[in-house]
Amino acid sequence: MLLYHTSNGPVAEINGKYYQAGSQNWDEYLNDDSLFEKLSALEKEENLTTFDEGSILKPIQSQELWACGVTYLRSKVGRQEESKASGGADFYGRVYEAERPEVFFKATAPRVVGTNQNVRIRRDSVWDVPEPELTLCVSSSGKIIGYTIGNDMSSRSIEGENPLYLPQAKTYDKCAALGPGIMVLDKPIDPDTQISLEIIRDNAVVFYGDIQINQLKRTLPELVGFVFREASFPHGCFIMTGTGIVPSSDFTLEEGDKINISIQGIGTLVNFVEKKPL
Repeated sequence: MLLYHTSNGPVAEINGKYYQAGSQNWDEYLNDDSLFEKLSALEKEENLTTFDEGSILKPIQSQELWACGVTYLRSKVGRQEESKASGGADFYGRVYEAERPEVFFKATAPRVVGTNQNVRIRRDSVWDVPEPELTLCVSSSGKIIGYTIGNDMSSRSIEGENPLYLPQAKTYDKCAALGPGIMVLDKPIDPDTQISLEIIRDNAVVFYGDIQINQLKRTLPELVGFVFREASFPHGCFIMTGTGIVPSSDFTLEEGDKINISIQGIGTLVNFVEKKPL
């Protein structure tokens, strides 16, 4: 089933029908370890509602957004390519093999956008890409209660200049997107689930790639465990799990590009690229 944050309140999609999920605060929904059971009960109540895709809001409200890097082999290779000139390539090989994963803070909710909204590329960057990622919705207890789609916008030119510039390459206004909804399951997500990335420019596809999440080197509970180690999240949090789709080094986003990220069972997160005006 899918849970949507809409301007008319939470709406659940169950077996092709839409149910008003009540007036409970969105933050409380995302911090409920029994969310699957709660949503399942809506079918018995038969409180059907109409659903307008234009009413969808971003699924993050009071949560923080964290991210994990170098979790796919392709990501490791891509990071090594971009950091070769700075001498930082070896760090990415080491973290790929290390017990401790790369974990970093990505954004607060105001810097995150939803589906059909604009993401941003930095004015001081010349090499920018989206990073399509399975994103976990995790309660304050550390339980994975759902899954959504994440777009981790990244400046490869800034990160490649020096790995210590990671926060500047990753965190800025409109640096991430989440949505459209949250897939709520009563079991772990299928490891054969596919993620795909399509970038459209001037009505033509200029990049396409896909990968299955079974290519993740680390388990999802492992990533959650490291994010929650010595850190608490009163409202829960979202965790991006890394990307396995990396455009080649001769590709960079341009203003006006359309980014479609799809994950089986969740849908498609659609964003448009803008650059902050001078």
